[in-house]
Amino acid sequence: MDAVRIAETGREALAACRTTAEVVAEAWQAQALARALGDLLAARCTGEARTAAGELADAGERGRGPVEHPALRAAGGLRAAALTGPVDASAALAALGALLEEAGAALVVVATAADDACVYWQCMEAIDAAAESGDRAAALLRLPGIRRHCGPGPPAGGP
Repeated sequence: MDAVRIAETGREALAACRTTAEVVAEAWQAQALARALGDLLAARCTGEARTAAGELADAGERGRGPVEHPALRAAGGLRAAALTGPVDASAALAALGALLEEAGAALVVVATAADDACVYWQCMEAIDAAAESGDRAAALLRLPGIRRHCGPGPPAGGP
């Protein structure tokens, strides 16, 4: 599945969240997409873009929740596992950035309403992770010639 479609699905799921656990799980879904997209682009990109894509993947990994968490299992697992490639690196990064921004905003709402310190701090960590991943995606988008350095096709001999 295309990264843009996965991000759009995530934004729809985030908008439908009704519980704290659902919001946190969707933030983890967004981070998993950041990891997967970063890995995919790192395999396809050249030069500075390859390094920046690796940094996006690392940021996504740090913010991703435990795969076996019940909230992620209830959502059918990680959507990012279906990532086969972005049609357009710029569009995929922009869609991911929008998803991460919305996830961060939803987490702020949940954190401010939390009456449990554990939930509050979990949200704060997830907010920081979403912001870092969003910054990494934006940095990739700012690179000149992102399409030229991260083409839509797989690398030679790759998947």
